[in-house]
Amino acid sequence: MDRVTEPKQPEKSLGELFGDLGSDLGTLVRKEIDLAKTETRQEVRRATQAGASFATAAVAGLLFLSFASAALAWLLDQWMNTALAFLIVALIWAVVAAVAVSAGKRRAQQIEPMPQTVESLKEDMEWAKQQKS
Repeated sequence: MDRVTEPKQPEKSLGELFGDLGSDLGTLVRKEIDLAKTETRQEVRRATQAGASFATAAVAGLLFLSFASAALAWLLDQWMNTALAFLIVALIWAVVAAVAVSAGKRRAQQIEPMPQTVESLKEDMEWAKQQKS
């Protein structure tokens, strides 16, 4: 007999084969759901970290504006070095804000929508196609 036309499991009845297929599909769906949950938790964690970096940048930006405004007011009012000290502090906060925004962008770029689940679903589709033949 030709190997291509031989049944893959000749000892099982059609009902048993469909039962096995249903069981395998059920297991596969449960595993896919578990994988999606795990990946979602990881992505939410990354998104939270990116949000924290952006929040830090917002606070640093607010402090920059506060110190810069105070420094400008002192500079215009007194024309003395005290105001320059306030300006230096404000510039330090500007650097902190820039670093925090950079970290937030980098973390936000790492967020991927469930890459393993997508790949696994593709593999499952191939497996299901092979089971039909």
